Amino acid sequence: MSQTDSDDHTRFNASQLALLTLGLGLGTFMEVLDTSIANVAVPTIAGSLGVSANQGTWVISSYSVAAAIAVPLTGWLARQVGEHRLFIGSLIAFTVCSILCGLAPNMTMLVLFRLLQGLVSGPMVPLSQTILLRHFPIQKRGLAMALWAMTVVVAPILGPLLGGWITENYHWSWIFFINMPVGIASALIVRGLLKGRETAIQRLPFDRIGLALLVIGIGSLQMLLDLGNDRDWFSSPFILTLGIVAVICLVWLVIWEWGEVHPVVDLTLFKKRNFAFGVLMLGVGYMTFFSTVVIFPLWLQQVMGYTSGLAGLATAPTGLLALVCSPIVGKNLNRWDARAVVSLGFIIFAIVTFWSATFTLDTTFGQVIQPRLLQGIGIACFFVPINTIMLSGVEEHRLASASGLSNFVRTLSGAIGTSISVTLWDHRAIFHHARLGESIVNGTAATQDYLEKLASLGIDGGQAHAQLDRILTGQAYMMAANDFYHLCGAVFVLLIGLVWLTKPQRGATAALGH
Repeated sequence: MSQTDSDDHTRFNASQLALLTLGLGLGTFMEVLDTSIANVAVPTIAGSLGVSANQGTWVISSYSVAAAIAVPLTGWLARQVGEHRLFIGSLIAFTVCSILCGLAPNMTMLVLFRLLQGLVSGPMVPLSQTILLRHFPIQKRGLAMALWAMTVVVAPILGPLLGGWITENYHWSWIFFINMPVGIASALIVRGLLKGRETAIQRLPFDRIGLALLVIGIGSLQMLLDLGNDRDWFSSPFILTLGIVAVICLVWLVIWEWGEVHPVVDLTLFKKRNFAFGVLMLGVGYMTFFSTVVIFPLWLQQVMGYTSGLAGLATAPTGLLALVCSPIVGKNLNRWDARAVVSLGFIIFAIVTFWSATFTLDTTFGQVIQPRLLQGIGIACFFVPINTIMLSGVEEHRLASASGLSNFVRTLSGAIGTSISVTLWDHRAIFHHARLGESIVNGTAATQDYLEKLASLGIDGGQAHAQLDRILTGQAYMMAANDFYHLCGAVFVLLIGLVWLTKPQRGATAALGH
């Protein structure tokens, strides 16, 4: 920005700063919450609207990919209308789109409204971070970032709990309607405190070609991932066409943006070692983490027979230690080696996923929630310090672009992870079902014994084999979940080595770019 508000914090007392943090935090919490609140409600929404559970995940991925596309536009839009005006406008638009989602009569309209909701949400997270830092004293920006990070960390954890409770006790539409009071409160608080403090307007050229390539390329890629499993992937001409379009547009985007003076996505930031490896860790780490967040409630409901409310309750313990540890990590990062903290986060994620891979159909509720408690520490050790690594060495005037690009990668990774995880889980379940089915065809002693026991209960013929098939299906999906968690654990282990390829500045704290 051509104008800075570095002295504005002198006009805010402690209570006003606390209120500003609350207002910005509510907006951020609402936006991030919507990346996960629908997770446990997917089976209910899909059943209510008459589509498969796989199609129901479009509710998650459509939002994520739209938000990913919108995030890089934040800097340019903020210069056109002002940071505060853009943040408040996004809040209001997001609230309206939330209401439309709740009123959607079918899956097509719900996905459309979720796309719109994702598009208007793009500026909310980056701007909340920028505005908060701009009005806090330099010596307290570490605390500001810790408080801000708590909303980003806790929201996706509380999402499944809240979504499950609402879905079980009310209609699923209320997972969207609850955004209305939160959005209004956030907008009123931020507008009241920041009135008359708007940043300067600066008209800059707009990279229309870069935006078009971004939208078409990312949109085609996400459609490929969402529809590929249902259409037998590249044996379908439509999926093949989407793949070709995605490759051409994304390759062209990289070439075009590298030489553009005012790019939508500043790819030259990847010349910086810490940023390049930091974004890679953020993208792969978040995609893997978010994949487990998607599969976990689906497994609980479809395989273990949990209700949406109980599935949300099983997920909630993750937030307990995350809530406690996030401010501690944020406050002490200037004294700790960020690489060691992130490594600890990946180690904990690996332990949790390998632990989850030991679950069976007999696993109790108490056993399910134990690794979720430990996961909270990993979340605090990953999300807060990874930003310190990424931004270490980035010039002040490029920090806004770096923040936008990293948020773009994070959001897009979540969308891709959603699609890949469900597809992989289904494919492994089909594989295991076929292998288990071989024992029935061969008529093993165990199979005959089980059929005889069913016959003694009056269940024979087609009913007996249908019952046996249901058991095989449950076991196949259980084994597929174990395979999936083993893979995720291996990815987290590999990421530990990647952390030590970075060289962040010791004691680096949150900075603000203009």
